[in-house]
Amino acid sequence: MNFLACDLGGTKVLLGIFKKEINNNSPKLIFKKKYISSDWSCFELILEDFLKKECKNITHPSSACFAVAGPLSNNNAKIINLSWNISGNALQNKFKFESCELINDFAVQIYGIPFLKKNQYSTIQNGSHYEGTNNDLHAIVGAGTGLGIARGIISGEKVKVLASEGGHVEYSPKSRLEWELKIWLKNYFKVERISCERIISGTGLSRIAEWRLSKPDAQNHPLQQYLKKIQIFDAARKELPEKICNLSKEGDQIMIEVERIWLGAYASLLGDVALHELCFGGLWISGGTASKHFKNFNSDLFLKQFFDKGRLKDILKTIPMKVILDEEFGLFSAACRAKMLLKN
Repeated sequence: MNFLACDLGGTKVLLGIFKKEINNNSPKLIFKKKYISSDWSCFELILEDFLKKECKNITHPSSACFAVAGPLSNNNAKIINLSWNISGNALQNKFKFESCELINDFAVQIYGIPFLKKNQYSTIQNGSHYEGTNNDLHAIVGAGTGLGIARGIISGEKVKVLASEGGHVEYSPKSRLEWELKIWLKNYFKVERISCERIISGTGLSRIAEWRLSKPDAQNHPLQQYLKKIQIFDAARKELPEKICNLSKEGDQIMIEVERIWLGAYASLLGDVALHELCFGGLWISGGTASKHFKNFNSDLFLKQFFDKGRLKDILKTIPMKVILDEEFGLFSAACRAKMLLKN
């Protein structure tokens, strides 16, 4: 029995047909295809092309799960960057799914955790399980284009997702430089508060670099010319995080400083989430930057900031912390949810 999964974002749409396996609880991919969102006037046309053209020789899926980057209400979603309105009920009727669900594209990842294979993640610390702790509670944090946070209760293969907007909590500087950065961002965006997402995301890494490059000692930095390009073509900003990381690896001291500030803020937030949730089942690091920064997550700098929680630092040593390495974990997780929706 086949089922459909979709990871639907403002930039791209990734669709896949999966099937159940008798001796394996993880969904097995049959076929997938990536679409560029901006090339299509509406999502229904993409799905029609995928099912009727690309998958015409594959058994029609019985269930479907669409992980969407946008606000959700009553199985409806609005993709703000594209002005797309998507109805799960309308998709179910048009494409003859027996069941169909829309879910937040980050919260859906909780559904994938119980079915992860060893090659899809790596462990930073195993933690320690103590009698009386709730080992069913998990939290997942991911810095990508934005900053996602979700929680879930996982008991065997039974999953309860608890969505969160924790990425928008207030950013709390811990040093003079970080205070200076926060003030610069408030002036830059003309706002009264700065959320963690403004710092801990791919876009946030770019903003930290822009702030650092505004200082007198960075006026001759090679990225200055690139910043001028960004001022003309804002779309070029998407390439800046990779340039920052590459220069940092090459020993550029200013970009090393930028990356350290970003990593420190990320580690501190993860420690806050761990304390807030007491997720003794596991604290998972996901998102588009996870696999790229895996070595940094194992660094002394990162772990020092993670454990820097005063009298409660020892609790953090008992919480398992793992990094999702699968860059298509969103699609995989949507497939896991679609499998659960199958009507046996």
